[in-house]
Amino acid sequence: MVASAVTLALARNIRREPVIAAPPAPRLRLPEGWSLPALVVAVALLLGGLPFFRLAAAAFAPGWQFAPGEAFVEMASRAAMTATWHTLETASLSALGALLVGGIVALALGVTDVRGKRPLAFAFVFSMMIAPQVAALAFLSLLAPNSPILSLIGLAPPPGTPNPLLGRGGIILVMALHHAPLVAITLWTGLRSIPQSLVEAAQMEGATPATITTRIVIPVLRPQIIAAGLIAFVAGVGNFGIPALLGLPVNYLTLPTLIYRRLSSFGPSSLGETAALAVLVGVVAALGIVAAALAARNQRGKVEIERSLEPYWLLGPARPFVAAGLWLLLALKLGLPLLALLSEALTPALGVPLSWQTLTFDKFTEVLFRQAVTMRAFRNSLIFAGSAALILAILAIVFAYGLERRLGRFRRAVELMIELPYALPGIVLAIACILIFLKPLPLIGVSIYGTPFIILFAYLARFLPLALKAPVAAMAQIEAHHEDAAKLDGANLPQMLRFIVAPILAPAAAVSALMVFLVAFNELTVSALLWSSGTETLGVVLFSLKEAGLAGEAAAVAISACVVILVVMLALDLIGRYRQHNILPWRI
Repeated sequence: MVASAVTLALARNIRREPVIAAPPAPRLRLPEGWSLPALVVAVALLLGGLPFFRLAAAAFAPGWQFAPGEAFVEMASRAAMTATWHTLETASLSALGALLVGGIVALALGVTDVRGKRPLAFAFVFSMMIAPQVAALAFLSLLAPNSPILSLIGLAPPPGTPNPLLGRGGIILVMALHHAPLVAITLWTGLRSIPQSLVEAAQMEGATPATITTRIVIPVLRPQIIAAGLIAFVAGVGNFGIPALLGLPVNYLTLPTLIYRRLSSFGPSSLGETAALAVLVGVVAALGIVAAALAARNQRGKVEIERSLEPYWLLGPARPFVAAGLWLLLALKLGLPLLALLSEALTPALGVPLSWQTLTFDKFTEVLFRQAVTMRAFRNSLIFAGSAALILAILAIVFAYGLERRLGRFRRAVELMIELPYALPGIVLAIACILIFLKPLPLIGVSIYGTPFIILFAYLARFLPLALKAPVAAMAQIEAHHEDAAKLDGANLPQMLRFIVAPILAPAAAVSALMVFLVAFNELTVSALLWSSGTETLGVVLFSLKEAGLAGEAAAVAISACVVILVVMLALDLIGRYRQHNILPWRI
């Protein structure tokens, strides 16, 4: 009763004379919606920043004591200087070759009315999607003394003749052909930015198609041409598969193959030296990347584009001859090498001519159903590439929303950090991952070195920029009123991402996931240094089979991998027909 009376009296006093409460003590309050930007930045630091910070620390501060002298001594060693010269030589000359071949194909498909543009572009890009080591193996099979293809037409070299592709010239030729689609894709993008009005104005003045091409189109494309050449150069610097198969047998070493040989010979004890070499590779590649970015930025003569460039060069009677020339180029670049590889896989033994009597599928049966290591490699590649594609598809949705809506002026810095593992050679990322995960992880005391998780981490870091392309492009075209309506209904950030953003971005994320799978399935540059017994990938097994002299089995693995890539590309092409925001490089 007393308590009730006191409570009632207090209530009356409060009604009559309100008590003004003291203001709460000031607290540090984080801005609204800080969690998503923090998550994006943290993942970007983990996948992009940490590996290269650890690499630089190992090179210039071994044992966390700043001592850059050892790194500079290693970089200036005779072996490193020779490998650097070989890297610059092969990358530069192959980039020029790629620029020539890719430029011709880009202009032929972009400005003329040649027939069959879609299948020509598809086949041209397919030749690039094939792993570099498969391309090298295919050309080796084509020009080998026991080549079934050359034997059929009586052009096979005598037995015992060295393969002409081994060494410097072969590396330059195969890399030029393999990287030519990179140039074509870059130039196709540039052609879309040229307004049709420029061509129409020139046509009204009586200019011929050849004059329009040489006096208008090529000068306008100059920044893209320079950027395309530099992109091919950077790809050549980081290429491991082609120099490994064509250079290692004759001791012609580039920087990636020198690093591989050092680690294969001396193991983790040589990590300090290889870290310095990896930094050297990164510096050479970074110079090319910066130059390509500057070339792409310094575009002159920007104009409003009401209508994109349309084919203006009517070939007339020359139309079938131009188409035949393009198909002949594809036959030399893709058809004959793969046919030689298939012939080698279908013959029972080295040197046996291919005929209906000698044809056998024993090598395919061996590598697909009998050999434990090749069966495991197929399974591992499917799991690694599929897991990376699935995880990155989910991450891409979150990152696309965070980059487009929440990061503001910090967006470009975060994007640069994300793009670092994809832009620099994979061998650099592999060394960085070894340095991070060789010892047990802090706090939990678990090491993932030698496990599948180190390869998965490297794939996530390397292919995140590729997974972001389509979702970021789609997110940029989504109006914010969907999110505003969700906020008015009381939806929090996870609910908005799940029920509003994810369904809209899911198709773009699925296309990106297939692109990641396409690139990761045949990957060798990263996994060549990160694999261990039980975690072999297809690229590693193919390279090992070739080194062991089992060329037929290696050919069977390569052809099987090409079939998987072709199936995925056809699925992507089918999906791309129904997508408005298309990122498929062959859909010109």
